[in-house]
Amino acid sequence: MADLIDILEERGFIEKTTHDEELKDYIRNNKVTCYIGFDPTASSLHVGSLVPIMALAHMQKNGHRPIALIGGGTGLIGDPSGKTEMRKLLASEMIEANINGIKEQLSRFIDFSDNKALLVNNNDWLSGLKYIPFLRDIGRCFSVNRMIKAESYKMRLDSEEGLSFIEFNYMLLQAYDFLELFDKYKCRLQMGGSDQWGNIVAGIELIRKIKKDISFGITFPLIKTSNGAKMGKTAKGAVWLDSSRTTPYDYYQYWINTDDRDVARFLALFTFLPIDEIKDIEKLEGADLNSAKVVLAFETTLLAHGRDEAVKAFQAAACVFGERLVAKDILTHSSVPRVNSDAEDISVPCSYIDNSMFKLGIPAFKLFNEVKLAPSGAAARRLIEQGGGYVNDRRIEKFDELITSNDINEMEILLRSGKKRIHKIRIKQ
Repeated sequence: MADLIDILEERGFIEKTTHDEELKDYIRNNKVTCYIGFDPTASSLHVGSLVPIMALAHMQKNGHRPIALIGGGTGLIGDPSGKTEMRKLLASEMIEANINGIKEQLSRFIDFSDNKALLVNNNDWLSGLKYIPFLRDIGRCFSVNRMIKAESYKMRLDSEEGLSFIEFNYMLLQAYDFLELFDKYKCRLQMGGSDQWGNIVAGIELIRKIKKDISFGITFPLIKTSNGAKMGKTAKGAVWLDSSRTTPYDYYQYWINTDDRDVARFLALFTFLPIDEIKDIEKLEGADLNSAKVVLAFETTLLAHGRDEAVKAFQAAACVFGERLVAKDILTHSSVPRVNSDAEDISVPCSYIDNSMFKLGIPAFKLFNEVKLAPSGAAARRLIEQGGGYVNDRRIEKFDELITSNDINEMEILLRSGKKRIHKIRIKQ
């Protein structure tokens, strides 16, 4: 059985571990059950959640059993970790809808069939807790003095809003989750983001005090791009795993625009390509490095949306920006197309407009608004006046410039907003 710790360390997942040597021995000699919690605060996870998702997937690929714990119970309270103000409390119906969306996305990365992995909801046990017994049995194991020193609480205690009592309970509940999973599934390992260190340690301590047994924790580093930006954040907002929020084409484009300095690191974190092949691309530059970006975009889209959508996005990008053929000796285990793809732009947003509309011409700002490249006519006007509007890769000089039949090229007109947002108009006769 492969050493999971070595794999995760080599690929850049691990920031801290508890009981370092004991943890390595435990994983080498046992089929491990491990869990990570996911907050159901939205119906979709985003790129910022990929590190924990990929960690669970690596766990499964190496013969262990992952548990994805959905915080249906703790989600009714809200985790204060990393927040300077209290989270908005969600209704139970909204949380249930969010859980369904999250389960569908996780299933693309993790196989839940035949108990190879488990998806559980902590509301199943938290909602039935009785307050007085919980305080007597669990609350007595916690020191308030130690709790308020935890990073997850310190930020809130120092903030203007402060820390609410309902949030103060979060650490106890997350620790109780670990205890419950230890009892039900013999789960001895919890993983999570670096902001979860205090909560993870609290669960380990609770298991030690109640069960007189050992358990383990791993935290992941906060992943940022080389220019300091948080993963998954763009000018348009979060990059979601739900295709109705972020289209597979836009998802592909997010990865294709990766900074040169991040390509190898992101291939290690966000794909399953062999680490030896990934190390080989660290010395690449120019066109070869751009080919590696194509592989990164293709493989990440393949995982999140399936092969069909990955191929469509690849072909669409080739149609709009020109095809980038990936040499056979670059990341050879990737299934990215490596021959001429006969690119089609089926993933590029497209509208059909009658030819007669262009005989008199359509003002550019109106057309941009019509095809949703701008949310309003005023926004389209500002976009064009600031130099961000293009027709067939020609910058539009005036917001009311007429787009006419003269702009039709092979029965199509290509509009672009800024560098990346594309819309194709196909002409109807």
